[in-house]
Amino acid sequence: MEYIHSKDIFLLMRDTLKLIDRKSMDHGSRVAYYLYKMLECKGGYEKFELADFVFLASMHDVGAYKTENLKDMLQYEFKETMAHSVYGYLVFKYLSPLSELAKIILYHHMDYSQLQGMDFEHKDITACLNLAEKVDIYATILGDKFDVNRFRKHIGTILSQESFDLFREAIEKYDVINKVQSGDYKTELDEIAEYMIFTNADKKKSIEMLMYTQGFKEESLVFNAVTCTCIAEILGQKAGLNELEREQLYYGTLLHDIGMLAIPSGIMDAPRNLTPEEYKKVKMHVLLAEKVLKNRMAEEVVGIVATHHERGDGSGYPRGLKEAQMNRSQWILQLADSVSALLVEKTYRPALDRDEVRMLLRKEAEKGKYNNMIVNLFLDGQSEIMDYVKTRVDKTLVTYHKLNQQYRKVSKKLGQS
Repeated sequence: MEYIHSKDIFLLMRDTLKLIDRKSMDHGSRVAYYLYKMLECKGGYEKFELADFVFLASMHDVGAYKTENLKDMLQYEFKETMAHSVYGYLVFKYLSPLSELAKIILYHHMDYSQLQGMDFEHKDITACLNLAEKVDIYATILGDKFDVNRFRKHIGTILSQESFDLFREAIEKYDVINKVQSGDYKTELDEIAEYMIFTNADKKKSIEMLMYTQGFKEESLVFNAVTCTCIAEILGQKAGLNELEREQLYYGTLLHDIGMLAIPSGIMDAPRNLTPEEYKKVKMHVLLAEKVLKNRMAEEVVGIVATHHERGDGSGYPRGLKEAQMNRSQWILQLADSVSALLVEKTYRPALDRDEVRMLLRKEAEKGKYNNMIVNLFLDGQSEIMDYVKTRVDKTLVTYHKLNQQYRKVSKKLGQS
């Protein structure tokens, strides 16, 4: 079954990152449009190739989501360019289905005179991306006063002659500046996204990449997603879910907390019980996730995500559903999400050990909050499940360590060059 179309992978990634910071993602969309029309002017590319470059260019600042100055675009675009370029490169190299294009992100702030001495494919596209980004920043600041000819004096040093000529042609042929200012460019971006071609393996990798990007906001979100996935995987087997249902549960579990990306860090990290107003904001994460996923992922997956905080006795949120209104996959994620939360140390309480988890689950099951069958399956196999969780989480953290080690290594190398 096709859970998500290739175009929707792109839209899902874009809209998820908007939950963290809309300004940066909107900048990426405009830059992607400029690059797309420049490459159309150049010619020689198939539609699916242009679509790949649009995906990459839209996410070219993905590394900035990991830095401390995400809200200050001018800082990371002009003064501290290395950090987000390197981290974005590593994210695409290790996590995305477009790893072969990752060096475009690594070098997209490099002056053309330096770029010429580098040995890698797509140097011409990297130079075009460099100019497209600068155009968007200055055009956004200057508005109607912007004139691309201001960049002419930098040709041959900071910018390439080809990229400048292609952008001038894109203005004359496609009226790109005015289309961006009016917002009309969005239709053309959506149209080229229709040509994105991802295999099922690529789609799975992209969804897993989305899961990892939750760590940009809070590393515990990644821990929670992986822990939930492991618990749900085994419970799905023990509960007799068929292969289709287990796959739906897998994707729902990976993405269930993406709405948390919109919750302010001050609330997520609060060393106390939340105020009623703060708790109300936290509860919005379910509806935000549902909104992002709706009409993109299969409705069964969306339904699993939308009910992960519901409870069998009707005390959950956002809709107060009762057990009979939900299915086994939804019951499983409800339990898996609760268990993973109990295993994490919070600023206001320590992590619970296995015996404490057992005691709490039995008490909550007696109240009707969790499905008794699912609770019993978990308690009967608790040791097996938690040993599996530890192994999988450790492997996930290895990926994080690998990214961080490579980040330091590449940063040091570029800093000495």
